[in-house]
Amino acid sequence: MSTDEPDQDPFRKREQPKDQQGHRGEPGEPGGSGEPPPSYGGGPYGSPPPGPGGADPYGSGAQGPYAGGPYASNPYGGVAGAADPLAGMPPLASRGKRLLARIIDALLIAIPVGLIMGLAQGGWGTGDDGRIYGQQGVYTLVYVLYEGLMLTKSGQTVGKRLMRIRVALLSDGAVPRGAPGWIRTLVYHVPPLVPCVGFLFWLVNVLFCTWDKPYQQCLHDKTAKTVVVAAD
Repeated sequence: MSTDEPDQDPFRKREQPKDQQGHRGEPGEPGGSGEPPPSYGGGPYGSPPPGPGGADPYGSGAQGPYAGGPYASNPYGGVAGAADPLAGMPPLASRGKRLLARIIDALLIAIPVGLIMGLAQGGWGTGDDGRIYGQQGVYTLVYVLYEGLMLTKSGQTVGKRLMRIRVALLSDGAVPRGAPGWIRTLVYHVPPLVPCVGFLFWLVNVLFCTWDKPYQQCLHDKTAKTVVVAAD
């Protein structure tokens, strides 16, 4: 190729006339091509565009998922964790008062039943003659009727009344009328009648409240969904 006619080079970039060349102005100048990007906020980098309906896409406004504070919608409570499960209910009855109340009720039933059965059978039976089973059955029956009727009426037996404690429904603190009161009574008294394993169940039942959290329930409380609290 000849170098005498450079204008005929097809790969050479031709210069455009000055009147057709675009004018590159500075940012902000009229007609300039260096216009600044649109801004959505007052920060140096702007903020993200608004979401549908003008809501903040990150929930920082009133329509966000955390409206009202960073833990407002946390189902597990505030920054300290879950809410206190005992809030709003009377204080739990102490284990000592519960034990004393049970002893008072047991003596209240055992003494008259023992005297009556002893006179009727010529003395308190032993395991050898089989009379003890009948006496134990009568004692349990009387105790079940006594406790069931009193719990379903007022939530208190004589022993609990003296100790100023009561049985209440865990859901709303009401008296365990009807089925809850009877279920609680039967779960406490009937399983111990089963030979061998009955005593083991009774022992676990009465000791369960020593480690149960947060309501200090025995097994008969858990079955009936009740709790023992201080009386007014």
